[in-house]
Amino acid sequence: MIDKILVGTDGSKTAARAVARAVEVARTTGARLTILSVGSNGEQVAKQAATEWDGAGVEIEALGRTGEPASTLVDEAEKGGFDLLVTGNKGMTGIRRLSPMGRVPAKVAHHLPCSLLVVKTT
Repeated sequence: MIDKILVGTDGSKTAARAVARAVEVARTTGARLTILSVGSNGEQVAKQAATEWDGAGVEIEALGRTGEPASTLVDEAEKGGFDLLVTGNKGMTGIRRLSPMGRVPAKVAHHLPCSLLVVKTT
């Protein structure tokens, strides 16, 4: 059963696809959704992403944190008792984009205390 979903965003167009999928899953399951952005403007980025889904029929909370994105997502998933983490498969530029899975999804997959949905965003 999925009651609480966490999705990470950096405000990019690719991350927006992961947020859209998280909204879809939350709407389908009746789960609450938390949008988390890590960085100096994290709260602003998360609130902007949440605003885009006003009226979607999903309870959405926006959170901003500082730190390293992958470990912050894992920590938040653990502390918040989330059932599912949604993330995009890629979101970086340059040579790292050539790896089969983005850095954040690869890192969280090994340490996450809940299920992980990796959305193909590219």
